[in-house]
Amino acid sequence: MSDPHIITASSIAVVSAIQVNQGQTITQGQLLMTLHLMGTDLPIVAPKSGVITFLRVGLDDEVETGQPLIEIADPAEDDLSQDSNSVMSNVESALIAFHARQALTLDEHRSQQLTKRQALGYRSARQNLTQLCDANSFMEYGQFAVAAQRQRRDYQELKSATAADGIITGVGLINSDIAQNKQQFKSPIDPSARFKTAIVINDYSVLAGTQGFFHHQKLDRILAVAEQQNLPVIMYTEGGGGRPGDTDITIVNSGLQCASFSSWAQLSHVVPRIAVANGYCFAGNAALFGAADIRIATQRAWIGMAGPAMIEGGGLGVVNAKDIGPIEIQASNGVVDIVADDEAHATELARRCLGYFQGELAYSETEHAENSSQQAMLRAVLPDDRRFVYDMRKVITILADSNSFTELQRKFGGAIITGFIRLEGKPVGVLASDCKVLGGAIDVDAGEKAAEFMQMCSAFNIPLLSLCDTPGFMVGPAHEKLGAVRRLSKLFTSGAKLNVPLVAVALRKCYGLGAQALLGGSTMKPNYMVSWPTGEFGGMGLEGAVKLGFSKELAAQDDMVARQALFEKLVAKQYANGQATEVASVLEIDAVIDPADTRQIIVQSLFR
Repeated sequence: MSDPHIITASSIAVVSAIQVNQGQTITQGQLLMTLHLMGTDLPIVAPKSGVITFLRVGLDDEVETGQPLIEIADPAEDDLSQDSNSVMSNVESALIAFHARQALTLDEHRSQQLTKRQALGYRSARQNLTQLCDANSFMEYGQFAVAAQRQRRDYQELKSATAADGIITGVGLINSDIAQNKQQFKSPIDPSARFKTAIVINDYSVLAGTQGFFHHQKLDRILAVAEQQNLPVIMYTEGGGGRPGDTDITIVNSGLQCASFSSWAQLSHVVPRIAVANGYCFAGNAALFGAADIRIATQRAWIGMAGPAMIEGGGLGVVNAKDIGPIEIQASNGVVDIVADDEAHATELARRCLGYFQGELAYSETEHAENSSQQAMLRAVLPDDRRFVYDMRKVITILADSNSFTELQRKFGGAIITGFIRLEGKPVGVLASDCKVLGGAIDVDAGEKAAEFMQMCSAFNIPLLSLCDTPGFMVGPAHEKLGAVRRLSKLFTSGAKLNVPLVAVALRKCYGLGAQALLGGSTMKPNYMVSWPTGEFGGMGLEGAVKLGFSKELAAQDDMVARQALFEKLVAKQYANGQATEVASVLEIDAVIDPADTRQIIVQSLFR
């Protein structure tokens, strides 16, 4: 026999199983030993055929990184002249080689990378995949890709070190397993068609999640599949942007011919696209994240259109990566729709958000009774004093099916609440005033947020509910400097182009252009425009209307007490004229309703 080949441990671990004996003849790809690390089994497979000449460790031994485990020598010539019954067929040999090659891409073989991720409190790309995708449903595309760096690195090393070229792509089922739970998705079509989803997970353990040549080819391929098959896409975008080290590709200079960003953007309002960011998400990765329809990021996410190297290279100084787009900034400016605790929570949220686009859930008589019993609570939501604030989210929660409300962009444009609920199992988009922010006055951030949400619901056939309590658009010189005329007008454009049912409910204030915009353009735009008895309507706020319309009469009162009394009298008269019942009497709205009947009326208008 020739000099032995020595297999060493790739990390610290414990020997949990030994599948061979000293002196045994083995074949390439055969399982020899299993190590155990932090709940993960690490298989040791034969890199070549031969004979086990020495087992250097025993069962339950603790091993260090680089410690010799097994010696393998080439077989003696006599061993090669076995009878035909003991020789593997070509198919068996190919299968062993295939499984060995596949194993190089999995966490069990990539233990060092897994350990590094776990040390940071993060998960591997394949761990996220396991939680995201329904069991045994994922079909992977391009699993054997490696970085285009064969000219500068050993190919065998690339197979594991650059597994899948840093991006897992494929198609799988998401949420079909809900059929096994108490609530089930109701659909007359095959679940495989309804829940089929294109999945993209950037793998930061491969070259910091950077985007290489084959990486982009894989991304382009799965986006084309999503477009061809009309599949929603969930994409994890952690990574450092473009990769300059792919030396194998000699016919690309700038790389600007790359179609990935255009292909991703082209799916806007064609299929739902949900992006998840964790850790560092810079440059091209951030561009993909920002273009998604719903953007979820963890508390430990940093998102920016350039990372530290690009910033320094541009002559803008040395910047710490954690100073670039921290979650506090990106949530408050609207870049992030939902902030998750960690990757597990983000994955749960991605599944939940996708569910709203997948359609209706079964709705039981028990749930109907529970939700119906809560509706009388709406009669006590508003304070007695019309100037006091209240909790609009409580209103939404009472109206919605239990535990069905998911809010988007809570820390941005707070004067309007946007999000999804379910009513009798059916998905509904919600626009609602929040009088705790600017008294409900719609500023430019809230206006753009609401306009984009309208567009998304309209594109994906999700009906809308508008809960209005606003004094109108935010006004003043400072606000005009922000481009209010241009930015707030987008609400009218989005409302005019709505092609889904809209029901609007005025809870209290419904004033001016802002109220019209929140109603889709006017009180005549909704399928059904109703008000609670506390609703009050007008071209502007009551106090402002009195001060403007009766300025001369008020100025004529020299006595301050008399002036205030006149002012209050005029406001009361305006209030009486603008009361919901009076507005309904001249057909400017469709109906005035008991707050306790709101849910039933919305359901009847939207779905029956």
